Amino acid sequence: MIPAKDHPFRGIYVATLTPFRDDGTIDEDVLADHFRSVTAEPGIVGVLCNGHAGENVLLTREERRRVTEIAVETIGRTHIVVSGILCEATAEAVSHAEDAANAGADSILVFPPFSWALSQDDEMAVTHHRAIAKAVNIPMMLYQAGVASALAYRPEVLSRLVLLPTVVGIKEGSWESNAYDRNRRLVKSTAPHVEIMASGDEHLLSCFAIGSEGSLVSLAAIMPGEIVALDRAVQGGFGTGTRLE
Repeated sequence: MIPAKDHPFRGIYVATLTPFRDDGTIDEDVLADHFRSVTAEPGIVGVLCNGHAGENVLLTREERRRVTEIAVETIGRTHIVVSGILCEATAEAVSHAEDAANAGADSILVFPPFSWALSQDDEMAVTHHRAIAKAVNIPMMLYQAGVASALAYRPEVLSRLVLLPTVVGIKEGSWESNAYDRNRRLVKSTAPHVEIMASGDEHLLSCFAIGSEGSLVSLAAIMPGEIVALDRAVQGGFGTGTRLE
């Protein structure tokens, strides 16, 4: 899927890994090779670094910034770099978002703090994302967590988040096709410019068939060609000239 001029963030992204040396430091040479190898596949438009698959929670602030810098230095001229932001405190998330922007990321993807699984009200997510958007003028993507995780945004929260002015897309990881369909319909009726990117590994086929503007998925780190081929097959109606909507 090639991003359209008016939808620059559409497409298939690899949620990349982070390699470590035996002493626990990042192996920067292997990381750079990883970025180059996964984006060598035609049809991959970019990477999501510092995501869950990239061991975000194990990295220091400086390491997260360095991962983003390496991605930009290695593939930034030809591919989109999305940097994940996962912090428990909003002020810390703002600082990490500023780091990502200064490192040259094209977009950030804000993950819900894990503590929200214990408790959250309708204002927490909006306040968190709004503060980041106010501090950093960079396109933002949201993360819709799995329905069984207690981190998934309720419809009334999601409908407010997509209206934030910097939001351009959602890594939709509901891991349940019906929930994906409901969320997609909600977002398209509320903020049709926001890209819905099906990203639940085991549900890619059904969610692609329902309708998707791309994916930010860790499975593409080991089989990027197959993910691109699946997306193209669905876009082409599996050879029948039809597509589910």
